[in-house]
This record gives sequence, structure tokens and C-alpha cells, in this order.
Amino acid sequence: MKSICAITPTICDLMGIDPPAASEGRALDEITGSSDSPGAGALTRCLIFSPDAIGTALVGEYASVFLPISRYAPIRVDLRSVVPPKTPVCYASMFTGAGPAVHGITEYVKRAPACETIFDVLVREGRNVAIVAVEDSSMDVIFRGAGADQFAEPYDEAVLRRALDLIEADRHHLIVAYQQQYDDALHRGHPESRDALDALRQHAESFISLAVAADAAWSSHRYLLTFSPDHGAHYDPATGTGAHGDDVPEDMEVTHFFGFGPAR
Repeated sequence: MKSICAITPTICDLMGIDPPAASEGRALDEITGSSDSPGAGALTRCLIFSPDAIGTALVGEYASVFLPISRYAPIRVDLRSVVPPKTPVCYASMFTGAGPAVHGITEYVKRAPACETIFDVLVREGRNVAIVAVEDSSMDVIFRGAGADQFAEPYDEAVLRRALDLIEADRHHLIVAYQQQYDDALHRGHPESRDALDALRQHAESFISLAVAADAAWSSHRYLLTFSPDHGAHYDPATGTGAHGDDVPEDMEVTHFFGFGPAR
């Protein structure tokens, strides 16, 4: 199974830039070779929507939640997270293209990766990048030195509003929007509790809102939308709550959804 490290080289290929020097991943042929792909170097806008802790197991169990996502992002790719599947470890791998041994974040610690990121290389090439995340989350903290425009928001609803504003303004080549309500809910209770499933639906609705906004504001661009979680989660009977961080399928297997928007 291909790794989440493939996200960075895939975006770089489509945007026509070299990936970060330490990137070990290979671009996803399912995306770069898709009949909908604009081709190498032709992508001018990209939205990466990344809800925390949504694993492949949920995609199979709650298919009706993901069906609207697939209407805007119909290309589904099953990927493997990195060990340990902890949030800062995973995001460092997703956005450097490198494994934990290379980027240096090997446990739950919020510090900058030890190698350059996709944000570094995009900014160096003159592209505008925005990271919208819940304040003090891993996604907010570990990339602060990468040169992206950072928007730290109180919680998921504000992340959505900010990302919608940025799409409408049409100034950024890449926008990453991170939400965490599902992860918070599973740690309070069960990964399939009512609160957790409500959060799962909220993430799906947020993605749809962003996709609709992109369709309107980015109509002159070739763009890519992705629904890209970092890892999954499992129920821990020892604590009676959800957890993640183990090398088990529930934590390691994630499904990413991709969709291209053609220029009109």
C-alpha cells in the first residue's frame, strides 16, 4: 500500500515544481495519470482538506457519509499512514514526502520538521500558500517557519469560514484546511459514538462547502481538491475511549479522495 508520503510529490508534479530534497515518496499514478489530470505543471490551484483521524474503516462502515465527497472528489486512493500514527508525525510526512526517521518527528511533539516541506518549495517558487488550522494544533504549529500564510482559528467552524474566504479571494495557489472535531470526539469516547459520527458528518459537509466555493471562485483555473486525513483510530478497552498511535489497520489505513476542477 502506498504511503501518505506520496501527497507532496503528487502535488509538486502537478504544479510543476521539484519536490522537497528529502522527499522519498513517489507521485500517485492514480492522480497524475488520471484522464481528468491537467498534466504535469498545469495545476494552478489546490485545496487540501485534512480532517484528523478519519480512517478507511469509517469509509467502509459509513459509505453514505462519503458519497457526497466522492461526487466532487471521485478518485479514491487507499494509503498507509506512518509509524507511529500520531498527528504531528503524520503531517510532517504528508508535507515533506519523507518518513519520520528523515523529518525527525518520531513521537507526539509539535516541532518543525528537520527538512524542507512542500510549503518551503512552493514559496521559494513564488507560489502563495495558506495553512488554515485550529489554533495550537499540530498543523498550526509545526509549519510556522515554512513561509506560508498562517491562519490560526478557534475551532472547526472558523477554519471553514476562513478557508471559504481564501478560496473566494483567489490569491493562494495552495490552501490546506485542517479540522479536528472528530479526533476530539473519539478521544472523549468511542470512535463511533454519536458525537464522533456527528463530527464525521460535519467534516464531510465542510468539504462539500469548500468544493462548491472552489467551483465558483476557481472556474478559470485547473485545480485539485483533496480530502486527506492523516491517520485512523481504534477503540482502546483499557481506557474505554478511542485512541491512535499503534501499527494496526484501524490506525494506519486511510482513504484519500481527489477531484480535478477544469478551467471553464
